[in-house]
Amino acid sequence: MATKVVELIYWRDVGKTGLVFTGLVIGLASLFQFSAITVLSYLCMAIMCLTFPLRLYYKLLELIRKNPEGVHPFQSYIGDDSSLTDEETVLVVEEVVLMIAFAVTELKRLLFIGSIMDSIKFALLLCVLVYVGITTNGLTLVIVGVICVFSLPLFYKQMQGRMKRIGKEVNGLLRKIKSLFKRLCSTLRPSTAAKPAPTTNLVPALAPKHKQKSK
Repeated sequence: MATKVVELIYWRDVGKTGLVFTGLVIGLASLFQFSAITVLSYLCMAIMCLTFPLRLYYKLLELIRKNPEGVHPFQSYIGDDSSLTDEETVLVVEEVVLMIAFAVTELKRLLFIGSIMDSIKFALLLCVLVYVGITTNGLTLVIVGVICVFSLPLFYKQMQGRMKRIGKEVNGLLRKIKSLFKRLCSTLRPSTAAKPAPTTNLVPALAPKHKQKSK
């Protein structure tokens, strides 16, 4: 499944990817006017309007003996076994449970201020999400996400060399700014007070004079 998704995202089969991408965008855009059940029903009926006549055509060829083997036009889709084995099912369930447990633990840590800085970042993220939710529709964000998924990986693959050079330049600029900021902080830092000169012990020096006077 992961391999098929990667092939779709990177447009390795342009016809199949174009069909999936167009169907997703049109289906999501249709949700602005119709309910999800209506869109799903229309989608299934549209697919059957294409597959049913083709199946009847192959059946007719079989009756007039021009298709003696009785080849099914969609045998590759019907024979494709997408079911999971017992081991794969256990692995998938374990991964899902671990992800849910990690999400719950992280959410509790953020909500109950396990780390002040992380909770502040989470609060800022919530403010941004509230603003985005007020200004845009969730369905619009889903459509934009689908377009980004089908366009950004291919764009990055084609522009990978240039993107790496830009990333190195940006990292170099950030390092220069950081070093400049450190130098500025070091120059503005108050100088340490001069240590007082050590006091000499005058008693031993005065002791011989006192002895001379006594003589």
